Amino acid sequence: MSKRESIARYNIIISKLRKRSASFDEIEASLKVESEIQSYNFNISKRTFQRDLNDIRSLYGIDITYDRTNQVYYINQEEGELINERILEAYDIFNALSLSERLAEHIHFEKRSSLGTENLFGLMHAIKNKVQIHFSYQSFTDKRSSQRLVEPYNLKEYKGRWYLICVDCKDKKIKSFALDRFSELDILKAPFFNPKPKEINNYYKHSFGIVGPNSTADPEEVVLKFTSHQGKYIKSMPLHHSQVILEDDDSGVVIQLKLHITHDFIMELLSFSSRVKVIKPLSLVEEVKTSLNRTLNQYD
Repeated sequence: MSKRESIARYNIIISKLRKRSASFDEIEASLKVESEIQSYNFNISKRTFQRDLNDIRSLYGIDITYDRTNQVYYINQEEGELINERILEAYDIFNALSLSERLAEHIHFEKRSSLGTENLFGLMHAIKNKVQIHFSYQSFTDKRSSQRLVEPYNLKEYKGRWYLICVDCKDKKIKSFALDRFSELDILKAPFFNPKPKEINNYYKHSFGIVGPNSTADPEEVVLKFTSHQGKYIKSMPLHHSQVILEDDDSGVVIQLKLHITHDFIMELLSFSSRVKVIKPLSLVEEVKTSLNRTLNQYD
């Protein structure tokens, strides 16, 4: 059996279980139907099916588990659910892009520069093994690149960019660096020991975006009112994990957040224009009003 057939069979199994759990007989029936449609022989024994599950786990990181009570197979999302969701999203995109040659005129890609994802594997290795890394970094504010020696702890995604969360060995401060601004990444053998794991992991817990808290103060309670139409989007894609809906009627949607008010968060609020009104805190109300007045003054 060709590798092409095997991969196509993996796709059928995953697609079947994406929709709902299924018994081996149901999966076998789907493979039989697809054999007729695609003119391939996807029929397999239960032993081969078990090998397929191992291959799917190895190739895609998708864990398919057997429920003995109900005698069905399902995609296991109990552990690391968010990561599994992203793996499945990547799998969907991979399958769609595999058709791009035949459907090029129907697929429109966003024009953008590299996201720096070529460094992801090396950074994950350094994080897992707790070793220092050295790299050149070209920020948007400096004309010259700087040399950085850091202890890498986490990777964070924000608005289509990947960032490394680390401790700078020079001043021992927690910092973030955009992966697309990296060059000459060097993974060193020098180990480090995490002195404050909770502090590192919780650094962005109450922040919005990639800008960390600019003080040691507690996060603030923020109340926002969105128009009824914009509120539908906010409910389907929350602004922050702390989001709670306080009111939801024809007059609009009122939500409550608990976070540090950072530059990223204010920029996000301004992007909603007249579709959002800040209710509290008063300091944020004044800051948004000042920013809006500054914008209006540009047109005087």
